[in-house]
Amino acid sequence: MIHLTDGLTFRAFRALLFHRTVISLLLIQSSADLPAAVGQSHPIVAIVGGDIILPCHLKSATNASDKTVEWARPDLDPRFVYVWRDGVELEGKKHPSYKGRTSLFIDKLKLGDISLSLSKVKRSDEGTYKCFSPGLYESFIDLVVGAVSSPFIVSINQTRSGMVLDCGSKGWYPEPEVVWLDGEGNLLSAGPTETVRGPDDLYTVSSRVTVEKRHSNSFTCRVQQKKTNQTRETHIQITVEDTEESTEFRSHWITLFVHIVFVITLTVICILKN
Repeated sequence: MIHLTDGLTFRAFRALLFHRTVISLLLIQSSADLPAAVGQSHPIVAIVGGDIILPCHLKSATNASDKTVEWARPDLDPRFVYVWRDGVELEGKKHPSYKGRTSLFIDKLKLGDISLSLSKVKRSDEGTYKCFSPGLYESFIDLVVGAVSSPFIVSINQTRSGMVLDCGSKGWYPEPEVVWLDGEGNLLSAGPTETVRGPDDLYTVSSRVTVEKRHSNSFTCRVQQKKTNQTRETHIQITVEDTEESTEFRSHWITLFVHIVFVITLTVICILKN
């Protein structure tokens, strides 16, 4: 608690309070006059080998052609992935792993668009990126990099209880899951997904499902990664061979039919002779 012992002290305190208030208001106004940099509130998802744009632009569409624009990853050394200064790119300041893969949209700088284009995305590109220009508020963008591949049917084995379908896929990141669907799109009950993580941090997955013996069945093996919203699938149409029981039953009917035809033919011949 502050105690004011005399009038002079009170006047000095009031003057100090007024001075600090004025300075605070000036700082707030000065910050408000600066164009804020607008980035991305949600992570950007890219796929290995593809191209991606990391968005960043100025609210007031301030001309950034003559400004310094820096894109960096704080976890790298050197941290810069792109530097634009005095109307040219400073290639020498760029981290070696980004050489020839990053650029700005030069014709859009005058509109305040300082987004970064990143080509031939690598797994190592995943991380947090900083979009910055002196006099502007910096913004941060998280990039998530995924890897995908198409699944394939490993094997189809027939048992007495049904057909065992085995599906696999390799080269995924992050870790995906495998689901099986029937011809109507209904989920099938399958065993747990078997997962192996390789030395390159990519995942290989496989799954088996046993289906009942039916004629001309259609099934789908789907590999999906919800974080990157990626899905790959393969379809299989199988015709189950007749079981031993059904084959034996059919042969009895064929034999009976042949006997009936033989008897009828013999009867007709006897009648014609008489």
